[in-house]
Amino acid sequence: MLCTLPQRTCALETLLRLPSALRARAFATATAVPTPTPAPSSIPPPWRPSNVLDDWVQREARPISLRQLTFFGRTLTESRLISSANYVRLELPTRIAHRLRNMQTLPYAALTNQHISHVYELYYTAFEQLRKVPEVRSLDDNDRFCVVLQTCLKEHLSVIPRLAMGILEIQDSVSGDECDRFMTTLLRSRISRRVIAEQHLALTETFHSPWHFDGKKSHTPPDEEFVGEIFLKCNAKEIIEECAKAASDLTAKAYGPDVVLPKIVLQGHLETTFPYIPSHLEYIIGELFRNSIQSVVEHGGSSATEPPPIEVLVCEAAQHVIIRISDRGGGIDRSILPYLWSFAKGPRRHQRLQNLGQVPRLAATMQELQLPPSDPDFVKRSSSVDMTGENFADSSSLGKLSSRSPDLRIGIGLPMSRIYAEYWAGSLEMHSLEGYGCDAFLQISRLGNKNEVLSTRATMDAV
Repeated sequence: MLCTLPQRTCALETLLRLPSALRARAFATATAVPTPTPAPSSIPPPWRPSNVLDDWVQREARPISLRQLTFFGRTLTESRLISSANYVRLELPTRIAHRLRNMQTLPYAALTNQHISHVYELYYTAFEQLRKVPEVRSLDDNDRFCVVLQTCLKEHLSVIPRLAMGILEIQDSVSGDECDRFMTTLLRSRISRRVIAEQHLALTETFHSPWHFDGKKSHTPPDEEFVGEIFLKCNAKEIIEECAKAASDLTAKAYGPDVVLPKIVLQGHLETTFPYIPSHLEYIIGELFRNSIQSVVEHGGSSATEPPPIEVLVCEAAQHVIIRISDRGGGIDRSILPYLWSFAKGPRRHQRLQNLGQVPRLAATMQELQLPPSDPDFVKRSSSVDMTGENFADSSSLGKLSSRSPDLRIGIGLPMSRIYAEYWAGSLEMHSLEGYGCDAFLQISRLGNKNEVLSTRATMDAV
């Protein structure tokens, strides 16, 4: 069936907003077969000029390390806070521009997917807002800039579930491997943007605290071990115990009060400490414990006997800390094992889509795994209020931003955990012995001197 004039105009506008290097390929793809009438769920993003985006894509992102963030924020002065604001003001639109260009390189059919288009619109709106922020010269300018940051953080909570649904739906036009690379690139960049935005918001909150006075401490601060969002002395034992308890409680709620949960046995260098962002570590270890505890419970069936324990070993080396979590939950099914780290490939595609549809917002934190608010055991959100008068938990990905049932499996926990682990130059590996159990190995940098791992250039610019 032939296209109507409005449809042809819409397609032409979409081609015109692409850089010249992509127009030929997009035009050839669009004209190879008759263009179908677009469904209401397949509306392309509106036309926008590409020259503004081109200027920002030419800029390189400037990676940072935990140590740099720590040294910069420990002695916080007004000039340092303003310098931090201007770094974030320029860095965020730069990183967003590269990801917009990545999305522009997708096939036309993929870009018109309702979920990918939704993410594209969120990114472009944030890009326009951030690039127009004038230079921060005073504390009042910084406070206004922080309001913009908080708004962007809150609005982008729908990015992860919408991206996950989008790549599951565009399999006909984009291969599974390309979808995984695309998803990994966007999520790694998302983590990086939230890190620098939330770190600046935390430094601003510190600067306005009553115990802080222009780089000096007039009173004893609530916790001297925090610099912004960075905890200088993350204790392996404490974090493991907290995550184990949280995962055990969630499993008990999911399977009922009569379920027999495995014990968690800790050994090794339990007093080791290291600088890290707690929410990242909690998410990784929490996901590993959730998988292990659920596997042991399901593998044991309805037996009332005590299940085998989950053993956790902490090893401290000169530059790394390695955490091994071993369970006897029967291992990973052979049909799932090849797709363990994939967002797009593997079985249960339709079930994952259905479950993701029940999660409108996702911050990828351990704290958001709660039962609905109607449950009497639901943990109430933080009562802290930010400078906009709103609940700060709604604008920070470290709060309880959404609630979803702990047994709702959406298929992104392990690949997301690996992205978190690799972000600060660490690693996450899984070894399965079918019929027996699994060993998960998490390695993280002990010194905090590794730069964040970024996809600094858009795919088309690296060719």
